[in-house]
Amino acid sequence: MNERQKHLLVIDDEPVILDAVKKIGTAEGWRVDTAGDATSGLQLVQKHVYDLCLCDIKLPDLDGFGFLEELRRMNIDLPVIMTTGYATVENAVRSLELGAIDYLPKPFTVDEVLSALYRGFRYVELTSNLSGTKSGIDSMIVPCPIQYRRLGYGSWCFIENDGSVKIGVSDLFLKIVDPIRSLRLQSVDSEITQGFSCAEIEASDELVHTVMAPLSGQIISINQKLEQDMSLIEKDPYFEGWLYTIIPKNLNYEFKYLTACNQAYG
Repeated sequence: MNERQKHLLVIDDEPVILDAVKKIGTAEGWRVDTAGDATSGLQLVQKHVYDLCLCDIKLPDLDGFGFLEELRRMNIDLPVIMTTGYATVENAVRSLELGAIDYLPKPFTVDEVLSALYRGFRYVELTSNLSGTKSGIDSMIVPCPIQYRRLGYGSWCFIENDGSVKIGVSDLFLKIVDPIRSLRLQSVDSEITQGFSCAEIEASDELVHTVMAPLSGQIISINQKLEQDMSLIEKDPYFEGWLYTIIPKNLNYEFKYLTACNQAYG
């Protein structure tokens, strides 16, 4: 992070969440503004320049999707992390299609919101530093192969010839949480669900970052090479550093929420 104070906007209709996130952010040295609805949030966005926004999907006036659409209409480039209840994670996955950079399921702990916000600020830092370069963000990350699909900027999947699916973590996500201290994987035969955690990465600052599953299914194999050499996930994230092979459950339905890897981030 650079020395300039980070400016965060939090939009939620629950005062207890606004108060909690403001206390958390202020303790981290950030400037935090809050709004109880999307209309108030949009008014603040027009008055101030924010580095990042944490916005609930379910709001009393305009929902989170409408908020994203209004930002686009007003040509305001504000990175947004969506929050949503666990029962509506599908909506959060959909928000990635509409321009959100990440999402955070409710209820969340202090550590979970800190991890999400630090990822968000780091995402902003990386993409902003590269915005003026000729090749943009692709100049500093290993590009996701064009035949792959990704969920947001975090995880990817590739459909094998036999119908199974390889799953892994994007190089951009790895650059954001770098350096990595440990990797926590699920076991063979575990069921994973699109939009929910399928793995956890602990960074050297002790923040734990959740890898969201790009597709639902049953894990049929784990990359055993990672147990011997965890650095493979950073050295070769799209081939030797894959996480799981799964048998997908709702491929045709869930595939529509994934982004082609030849499309730009953000």
